[in-house]
Amino acid sequence: MGDFPDIDRERPVLIAGPTASGKSWLALEVAAGQGGVIVNADALQVYENWRVLTARPSPEDEAIAPHELYGHVGRTAPYSVGHWLREVAGLLDGPLRPIIVGGTGLYFTALTEGLVEIPPVPAEIRRQADELDHADRLAALDPTTRGRIDTANPARVQRAWEVLATTGRGLADWQDDTPSPLLPLAETTAFVLDAPKDWLTPRIEARFDQMLARGALDEVRANLRGWDPALPSSRAIGAPELISHLQGALSLEDAREAAVIATRQYAKRQRTWFRARMKRWTQVGPPND
Repeated sequence: MGDFPDIDRERPVLIAGPTASGKSWLALEVAAGQGGVIVNADALQVYENWRVLTARPSPEDEAIAPHELYGHVGRTAPYSVGHWLREVAGLLDGPLRPIIVGGTGLYFTALTEGLVEIPPVPAEIRRQADELDHADRLAALDPTTRGRIDTANPARVQRAWEVLATTGRGLADWQDDTPSPLLPLAETTAFVLDAPKDWLTPRIEARFDQMLARGALDEVRANLRGWDPALPSSRAIGAPELISHLQGALSLEDAREAAVIATRQYAKRQRTWFRARMKRWTQVGPPND
């Protein structure tokens, strides 16, 4: 680890970083050295059906420090940033200082900047959105929303389309009515890991190979029955590719390559978000390994 500032033991700690950057390791180091409860801020690590493929903390890690909001949501259950905020709210005043760690930038932004409560999307609107392609969803958005979201992220574009179709108001308009944040950034110690592409890429490749060695294919096989790519839980990086392998559409080698590419693309989107939205966070170097 590079130079790391002293951490105030009284303030909540936020640790953000792209996938495979070592943020969970850092959170565990802080918890082991100072105490605290590690709280998940990763939108896919909440699902009970994924441990290996989402790199959830191991049982050994969980024995070192208490962990919350990992693997507690059913495979088909609805779960959103609003659900996550309500659960985090119950942990902020607990007996242990929260160490909130993850790679879902929207969770951190909602926590420190506030989140407006948008009406739920009806099933019929969701069905219509699923039937549209990415370009059609994007073209339908109002210019303000289109200029504010990550237009390369299909999930974000679909969400914006669904909000517009459900409420008649653009997502940006809703966001402009955002209430006060649950945990203002000024009341935290917030770090974002700097993970350069050349450093991160071999880590991504090595970690996916480790996932395969640790049973990722068996984990995906257990999800094969009833597989629904429209479920939020099905967006786990590597899951669609390994499902395709199990269905005979890809060799394992090709599935592995496709999953690594998808992970690199996801990490790029994360870095873009962090650069744009976390300029006031303290940047720290990656672990020395």
